[in-house]
Formats: sequence, C-alpha cells, structure tokens
Amino acid sequence: MNLVGLLAASGDLPGAFAAAGLAGELTGVDADRLAANVACAMARAGQITDAHQVAAPAMRRLRRGGDPAALMGLLINLGLARAMCGDLKVAEGFLAEAVAAGEEAGLRYLTAMARGNLAFVVARRGDVPRALGLFVDSEAGLTEERLVQCRFDQAEALMGVGLTGEARALLAVALGAARAQGYACDVADGLLLLAYAELADGDCEQAAATAEQARAVFAEQERAGWMLVAEHVLLRARWSSGERSGVFLRTAVAAAERMERGGWAEASVEARIIAARVALHLRRPAGHLLEPVRDVRGSARLKVAAWHAEALEYHTRGDKRGAVSAVWAGLRVLEEHAEVFGALELRARSAGMGEELADLGLSLARSARELLTTEERRRAIVRRPTSVRPPADPERAAALTELRMLSSNHAHATARGDVSAVDVERLESAIRASALRQPGVRDAAGGSRELASALECRALVEMIRIGSELHAVTAADGRMRRHCLGSYDDVKREVGTVRFGLGRGECGADQLDGLLFGPLLEDLGERELVIAPTGVLHALPWSVLPCLAERPFTIVPSAASWLRAAKSGRPGHVVLAAGPDLSHAERELSGLQGLYPKAHMPRTAKDVHEAMEGASLVHIAAHGEFRADNALFSRLRLEDGPLMAYDLEELTTPPEIIVLSACDVGRAAADDAVIGMVGVLLGLGTATVIASVTPVRDEDAPAFMLAFHRGLAAGLSPRQALAATPRTPGTAGFLCFGAG
Repeated sequence: MNLVGLLAASGDLPGAFAAAGLAGELTGVDADRLAANVACAMARAGQITDAHQVAAPAMRRLRRGGDPAALMGLLINLGLARAMCGDLKVAEGFLAEAVAAGEEAGLRYLTAMARGNLAFVVARRGDVPRALGLFVDSEAGLTEERLVQCRFDQAEALMGVGLTGEARALLAVALGAARAQGYACDVADGLLLLAYAELADGDCEQAAATAEQARAVFAEQERAGWMLVAEHVLLRARWSSGERSGVFLRTAVAAAERMERGGWAEASVEARIIAARVALHLRRPAGHLLEPVRDVRGSARLKVAAWHAEALEYHTRGDKRGAVSAVWAGLRVLEEHAEVFGALELRARSAGMGEELADLGLSLARSARELLTTEERRRAIVRRPTSVRPPADPERAAALTELRMLSSNHAHATARGDVSAVDVERLESAIRASALRQPGVRDAAGGSRELASALECRALVEMIRIGSELHAVTAADGRMRRHCLGSYDDVKREVGTVRFGLGRGECGADQLDGLLFGPLLEDLGERELVIAPTGVLHALPWSVLPCLAERPFTIVPSAASWLRAAKSGRPGHVVLAAGPDLSHAERELSGLQGLYPKAHMPRTAKDVHEAMEGASLVHIAAHGEFRADNALFSRLRLEDGPLMAYDLEELTTPPEIIVLSACDVGRAAADDAVIGMVGVLLGLGTATVIASVTPVRDEDAPAFMLAFHRGLAAGLSPRQALAATPRTPGTAGFLCFGAG
C-alpha cells in the first residue's frame, strides 16, 4: 500500500499500478489510504477523471474523520494534478481544504506543504501579494528539499512581478541549502532561475557566468533541453553586456540553429536577431540571418520578433520608410497584447524586446510628430507595471491563467524533447479582445489635433533620450518642433549637482536651466507647461529652474497620460491623514483642519483606504517608499502598517487630488520607470498628485502646505496654487503631477 505512493512519487507509475494490484483486499482506513495513493498515481499519469472516480468514495469517508494525514495527502496530490492541467480554481479548492484539515489536526509539516503548494497555485492565478504571504507562512514549517523548492517557487513569483532583487537574495539562500544537501537537480534549476533574475536586474556579466554554470550542470545531468535554455540566457547576457565580436556572431548563429532543432522556436528567433544585430555592428551582411525570421507567425512574441527582423533588414538596405513602418507594426502588436506579455512567466519573456524595437524607431524618426509618436508608444510599453492581481473580468482572468500554465508546461515539455505545438493564439486573441473592451486601455499619444485642443494656451515639452543625446519635442499653438538639447551625460551631471546643492540649502540651477530650456524658450514663451521628463530628469526638482519660477507647470509620465487625466469636477469629501514618525505631521494637519473643518481624519491603513473612496481631496503626511522594480509594491507607512499601491486598485472612484507630504515619494528610478508612487496613483485614475522628489525639511512643511491649500481654497488649480506658494530649499522638491 505505502509502496504505491513511493513509486508514484519517484516517477515509476507502472510500478505503482503493479504494486496496487498486489495490495490485495483491504478494508477500512487501509482501503482508503490505498485508494488515495492509487488516485495520486493516476493523477500523476494524467488520468484525472479516473483519479477522481477512485478518490471520491475514499474522500467522502476521509472527510468524515479518522485519518487527516491520508486526507491531506490525497487533497494535496489531486490539487497539484489539477494545477498541472490548468484547472487552478479546483486546485485552489483542494489545497485550501488541505490547509484547513492540517490546521485542525495539528499536522504542522503537512500543513506547511499544503500552504506552499497553495501559494504556487495562487501565484499562477495572478494574485502575487496573497501568494507571497502564503509562501512566507509555509516556510516556517518546511525543511530540506521541500523548503528549497518552496523558495524557488517564491523567487519565481517575485521575478514574475519584477522584484528581481528580492528574488536574487532568496535564490542565493536556497541554492546554498541545495548544494549543502546534495540536491543536484535543484542546484541546476536554481542556477537557471538566478541567471534570469540577474539578467532582469541588469547584472549582465554575472548573469552570463551563472548561466554558464547552469549549462555545465545540465550537461552533467544529461538534461539537453535545459542546456539550450541556459545557452539562450547566456546569449542574451553577452549581448546585453556589450559583446559584439566576430566570435560572438558565430556563436549566436550556431546557437540559433541548435535551438531551432531543439524545438525552442522563440529562443531561436531571438538568437537570430541578436546575430543580425552583431553583424550590422560589424558592418557585415545580415539579410540571410533575418530571412528565416521574416515570415514567422504565431504567438505575439514571435510576431514582434518578426517585425523587429523586418525593420532591421529594411534598415540594412537604407530603406528608412520601410524600417519605420515595421517598427510601428511591431509596437502595435506589443500594445495590443500588453497583458499577454505581462502574464507570461519570466523565463518565457523577451528581455527588453519592446524597448529595443522602440529605440530603433526613435533613431529612425525624422519629424517631431514621428519622434513624439514613437516615444509615446515606447513609454506606454516600458512604463506599465506588471499586474500583481488578476483582472476583475472573469473571462480575461481565466484566459491569462490558462496562458501562464500553457507557457510553463510547454517550456518543460520542450526541454524533455516533447516538441508539441501549443496553440496560444486563441488565448492571446481572447485577452486582447477583452482588453480592448476596457475603457481607456488603448489611449496612445492622441492625435495632434486632440493634443492641440487639450493644451489650449499651454505648451507640451516631452524630453526624449536617443542614444547619448537628449532631445525635446515641443507642442504649442498647434505646431510641433524637435530640438536637440545636447549630451544626456551633461544633463545627468547637472541634475546631480542641483540635488546635491539642495541638500546643502542651495538652489542654483542656471547651468541646467540653459541646457534644458535655452533652445526652447522661443517656442514656449510665457505659457503654462506640461512636462514629460525622461531618465534622470524624473529626479529633478523642476521648480528650482529659473525659467519655471512662479510659472505654473505639471509633470506627467507621457502626453497620453496627461490627456487621460481629465478632472471630473465632481463634489466629494476631504481626507486628512498622518503616519507615524513624522515630527511635523500633527502640526500640519492641525493647520489644515481650519480650512477643512468637515474633513475625515482616519489613522489606519484600512480606514484611510476606505476614506479615499470618492474623495475630492486627500492629504497624507507619511513616510513613503517607492519600489522601482514594480511600482505597485510602493507603499505609504501609516499607524498600523503600510498602505500598498496595489490596494488602491480596488477603489471604484479614486480621489480627484492627492497630496503626499513626505520625502521622495514622487521620485522615480534613474531610468524610465513610472514616476514613483505618483505614477501608480495617476494610473489608477487620480487626476492630480502633489508630491516631493527630494527630502522635505520638517520645519518648513506645515507652513508650505497651509499656503498651498489656501490657494486651492481660493479657486486656483493645483499647478497654479503650487506656483504661487513661496518655497525654501526644504520644500523645493514639491511638484504637481498629472492633470494639474
């Protein structure tokens, strides 16, 4: 009886079924245990219907009590079997029941196993915050190999939502344990995961070294399919680290051919594109490398890769018009399938595919309108944080879940040499169609007429980095113009100087003002401005620039986001809230109470969240933390704990205006990430956010905020009220974001 379970767990399913036949006639609890083990073996063999038929009578008896361990074993194995078949809803039910049964019976180890498996299923369904909590809870009760595998699953969930730094730390611990305990297969799998995390984290040289280690271990274990996966990561890492040699070109071509023979179609396409780009860099012909890619059709990833190849081929022939058309076609696929790319597990994604395609488009753009349109598409792709919870639409959520499972199962099947066709186009089409039904999903830069109409007497300034140069597109009075502002590194250096000076109480920014606005002033005149920064400029306290002193302006992630951020003008209540460990917070809120005597004043994260629903104005004085790896994990610290950005997704009617009186919550990463916590709030529907991109001096904040709110109460717009409020170096970082 027990041998059935052991043989099934080791992968000897024929032996397990043979042992079951030799078990003889059993009765009572022993018969139920045998049925549970046979059902588990059937589930592992893919005989799901038969497994349920065998398990059903035993399940009914076991649920009445007598052997909770046998019940849990049956529930866990059936849950995992259903998960592997993609039926995650049923799987979650089995595993949740196993957790409850274990807690009631006091079976700590089995409960931890069930909870870890439940976390895996919940992560695959797309609810990463809940999954991470379950992983942490399960760790305490697990030991040895189960703990290692649980940490690998947790790391993959972290990587799937962009938290690669945390994933790397967790993988380092798990790999150390796997090596110490001699779990050879786990070591190889962990090294591959770590290489992906390092590559996603931008540590290309280390990723290459780790991928080479993984490839060597897979070779020792004769796992040829996974050797090709490691080789793919190694190739991407070498390209990303800047390698462009003739040797690397030959390596990439050979790797592409091996991957194609091994069934890794998408990896092969990406390898050919890398080879072609190396050839172009070496001024060698690339058409023969790209020809096999041009006619590739299938999944969204392959379509994007094919358009990328076509754009490169046109570029090699000097056909800029054709290259631009191909770039835009590829970007349209990326836009239309944004949720598809977000849902795929990390190892199935193309690192920087969309951004590299858009960068090619930027280098080819000739007119101001072409440049702005391409940059807006690039921003729409690279700024979108990976969703951490399933969408509300059940059909879309189900399609995304099935896509995740297909992607993962296909990868494992291909690595085993089972090269079967996986039809993902049906799922991708369903997800795309559902996304297109959502209001506001596909707002692009907007036509030039729409932009000109919305700007009225204002002007748009969108900063764009092309290689080592910084450019700007201005739009005013219905006319767009393109400007080259010079070296991006010069601007980056000056931004650092300005921020350093502010820390010492100095506001000098004449040099930077000349670099950024000297060439633009003729176009801008005295107009109010809408500014869309890029790169390091997200960290700039713009108000210190002389040409912006007392000029109303607002900072936006993109022109498209500004067009979406329309003010509703609806009536609503006011919320004033303060977090712990801010010396000025209570004094600040006390002053504001005089302006808003009927304001709600919640203290806890839960109460603040509830009070924000439908508010016209929310003012929060609290410490904030921005997560550049995934902005939806950004948080504000309140009395009882953090208010997470992803919690705000649940708001039906977001606040019209949010004021964050805290340090650095408006700041973004050095590159083109979403504008910190602010970008999340704007993306969730808040029209305007006031926040600081620099440290705030406690003694200056209350008077500054009181003056700002007096301007609002007098009827000024947020941008106008901020421009009219006197500043000190300690409040120079406060900016207006969004509609303004």
